[in-house]
Amino acid sequence: MHFFSDNVAPVHPAVFAAMQAADAVDVGYDGDRLSRALDARFSALFGREAAVLWMPTGTAANAIALAALCPPYGGVICHSEAHIQNDECGAPEFYTHGAKLLIAGGEDARMTPETVRALADAIVDDVHRVQPRALSLTNATELGTVYSPDDVAALASLARQRGWRVHMDGARVANAIVHLGCTPAELTEGVDVLSFGFVKNGGLSTEALVFFDPKLADDARRRRKRGGHLLSKGRYAAAQIHAMLDDDLWLANARAANGAAARLAAAARARLIHPVEANELFLRMTPAEAASLRALGFGFYDWSDGVIRLVTHWASPAAEVDALAQAIAALP
Repeated sequence: MHFFSDNVAPVHPAVFAAMQAADAVDVGYDGDRLSRALDARFSALFGREAAVLWMPTGTAANAIALAALCPPYGGVICHSEAHIQNDECGAPEFYTHGAKLLIAGGEDARMTPETVRALADAIVDDVHRVQPRALSLTNATELGTVYSPDDVAALASLARQRGWRVHMDGARVANAIVHLGCTPAELTEGVDVLSFGFVKNGGLSTEALVFFDPKLADDARRRRKRGGHLLSKGRYAAAQIHAMLDDDLWLANARAANGAAARLAAAARARLIHPVEANELFLRMTPAEAASLRALGFGFYDWSDGVIRLVTHWASPAAEVDALAQAIAALP
């Protein structure tokens, strides 16, 4: 019974069906009809002009996005818990050809204008210091919390005042939108580029890189090719994205994942370390207690001393979720 990550989730049948339907001769790379239709599809979804590139991984999406926003001699401000800081093996620095990640704090993995301003103001504005050029937000965060539209707008406003570009790592943006009950447009006001996650939410092997300044996409297309991420049969990647957007499947899947996490949160109660606002939970638990859960067949990660992480996904079996909730509630 896997609660390790939403990466373990199965692929939604609609995604496989869409790939099968795309299995016909078409133009290669991103010249096919499905790839060319992505700009209009996302422009309608967000209510403003967007240029969209499919990407094979979230790491590639984040790194190429930041390379389009920040020069090699610049800096990207992000939270200390951010995926680009802890889980991408230096890919942002590699793809930007050396841009520095500048680490800000903030409770529950969320930066605030105050924490960002404090970091930036401490950097002397001279040729000897790396100057911030971009701000990267993770929504939902790595600790399962979310930035509200007002939070994003406030940080984006600060970035604009400082002349920075704004990136959002949205590997779990669907979970954030479902929790908040807002629209995609409301949650991305002021954002220049969004890494729109699908793989964790029922997709197979494709994320979307959404540029709200289409001029930035021209540079990113060349970086995607140079980095080895331009697939020769891009129609199969685009087909996955269209399938997830059809009938709001991406939202339905996120709603199921969040609902499963909420059932676990209700059982965990005082053990919770952070608010449960998406599909991740962090619980206080002794090694003996964690071992007792594993003995019952539940799989999960130890996050730090005395803390475990549980992650639900769109297809988490209800019986397994309920069994884990009961097992947690039964702990002394």
